[in-house]
Amino acid sequence: MSGLKHRIVGLGVALCALVGAFDGHAQQVQVTIDAAKRSDAVTPHEYGMFIEPIGSLVARTLWAEMLDDRKFYFPVVPASRDTPPPANAEGRPGVTLRKWRPIGGDDAVTMDTRDPFAGKQCASVAVAGETPRGLGQSGFGVAAGKRYDGSLWLSGDAGARVTVSLIWGDGPNDRQSVTLPAPGAGWQRVTFEFTPGADSSGARIEIVGTGTGRFRVAAASLMPSDNINGWRADTTALARSLHSGFWRLPGGNFLSDWDWHGAIGPRDRRAPMFDYAWSAMQTNDLGMDEWMELARLVGAEPYVTVNAGLGDANSAAEEVEYLNGPATSYWGAKRAANGHPEPYRVKYWNIGNEPYGWWQIGKTSLDYYLIKHREFAERMREVDPGIVLIASGAMPDQLHPKGVQENVTLQDIQPRFGTEEDWTGAFFAKAMGTFEGISEHWYDRPEQRPNAPKDAELLEYVRSPSNQVRMKAEVWKIYEQRFPGLREKGIFLSIDEYAYFGPATLKNALAYAMVMQEMLRHTDFLKMSAFTTGASTMDITPTASVLNSTGMVFKLYGEHFGAGTVPLAVGGNAPQRDPQFLVGYAHKRVNAGSPTWPLDVIAGISPDGKFLRIAVVNATYMPQRFAVDLRNLRTRGGGTRWLLSGASPEAANKVGAAAGVSIAETKVPALGRQLTVPAISTSIFEFPIDR
Repeated sequence: MSGLKHRIVGLGVALCALVGAFDGHAQQVQVTIDAAKRSDAVTPHEYGMFIEPIGSLVARTLWAEMLDDRKFYFPVVPASRDTPPPANAEGRPGVTLRKWRPIGGDDAVTMDTRDPFAGKQCASVAVAGETPRGLGQSGFGVAAGKRYDGSLWLSGDAGARVTVSLIWGDGPNDRQSVTLPAPGAGWQRVTFEFTPGADSSGARIEIVGTGTGRFRVAAASLMPSDNINGWRADTTALARSLHSGFWRLPGGNFLSDWDWHGAIGPRDRRAPMFDYAWSAMQTNDLGMDEWMELARLVGAEPYVTVNAGLGDANSAAEEVEYLNGPATSYWGAKRAANGHPEPYRVKYWNIGNEPYGWWQIGKTSLDYYLIKHREFAERMREVDPGIVLIASGAMPDQLHPKGVQENVTLQDIQPRFGTEEDWTGAFFAKAMGTFEGISEHWYDRPEQRPNAPKDAELLEYVRSPSNQVRMKAEVWKIYEQRFPGLREKGIFLSIDEYAYFGPATLKNALAYAMVMQEMLRHTDFLKMSAFTTGASTMDITPTASVLNSTGMVFKLYGEHFGAGTVPLAVGGNAPQRDPQFLVGYAHKRVNAGSPTWPLDVIAGISPDGKFLRIAVVNATYMPQRFAVDLRNLRTRGGGTRWLLSGASPEAANKVGAAAGVSIAETKVPALGRQLTVPAISTSIFEFPIDR
């Protein structure tokens, strides 16, 4: 009994200590901010975005096209006769495409391979008197009173009378029809427009004919009329508001079996292709000119990744010339002929995407890839010596054999340095001089901690992804000891893919705020980062969009801890604690955050040197007060606070609903000896500096 009694008493002491940590009467957290200890200024690239056309993800978020498979890659047949994906498709999840279906009989449409206009086939319909025959697609959204512009390519017999209709309801008047010009022997582009009379999430387009003979259809399109060169006006405007600095594009896994040559020139003429990485068809509507236009619209610098999977160095060099070469060069002339006489002057280039991954098309051994990388770098620099090359690295905390699941510590990975699981180290040892920066990717899975008290569950959930960044920083310190040339040559780290999978809620927003703050602690070498994906900062429907909670985090830090901000050293009296409720796997076992537990604090001086800014993440259910010891700097007068918060951790921003997560700006008194931050919030304080 005495042993049981001691265990009960011990458990009670532990629980009291845990509760006391969040008790307002517990020892006050001390925060020290030393303006004499400064890091490198935040670069314009700290808040970048990553994007790739996974299935039709981009098409349903940023790209304005509303019709799937618009170039008829798949046969137009009843659902019962759909064909399986091509052989060797990996079966990884993609977005399910809407299919064209026959109208007027299961065999109303045949696929014609003679002179197909785009790709290997087009849709051909034999008309039969006054019975409409053709094809249709349903399931997209339209807004009442909004104009939609359409087009298609038409050929066939003059006796065929072809009509295109938009249908937004079940009533006889819930449609609008346009009769097209009589088809002829050659392909002709015809245009039409619709203005639906009601909102619909399940609208339908029908292309049917009556009369005699046959008509053929290719490259059908329907877009909202306010699209900007094919991009959605609303979502690109939201993306621009985030001040991202750069966008990494066009992939991603998608890139490794994509040939950029097939996506230039007239958009309707480009042949569709099958994306084996994501088991999805791509129309090739998105080529390098379209990606450059996206970067322009969102106000970001383009960062291009070249195909080093199935691609070769010659193709990469040609891509550099297409984007950066003068109009007098071979590929520069082709760019000019496509309507873009001035070079795009892309500065940042990434050689390959995750070539180390078993999931990657073109995956290869480390030694072979180093040969490949060096060849790519040489050929690309021959075309444009001014480009900045970023190698595709992977630290030992990331790589492990397929099927292995682990929560690694720094001790766990020590034996992996210098092995096949240390791609980053191999680049430093064997390819220095062929790149200016090196990339890292990380992903984390949000998981509940059912046995944890409420506050501990929230705090450990929120801190988990920032540990991924801290692990990269700790490993970088090891590399700097092993390879002194890193500092001498100014080699930098680019975390150009990362995400904490899960719903866009306030809970996840707090986690991303801690990720931001952990990255801002390491500006001496961490110069670039790109969130997966740019579209994941928004809640998007077919007809509207708003910034979600993740987007609000990027907006907050992009505006108030943006480029030019100089981070200051932050100390404290409460080191971050070891996780007590480990769950799942793939979580790094380090302790991210400032020594101000349970808060996370960073500080910086504004780009103009006039303001002190203090950012605080409070992932607890109660307000927290902390003492401020400001050294080598004085502030004067009242300040401003921007508060990102919501009613509960599950709060979210959804189209058509009041914002659950918002940023509120208020005036605050002059900075004294302490500050208070509300529960479940991220705060950024700004105070004028006394000169």
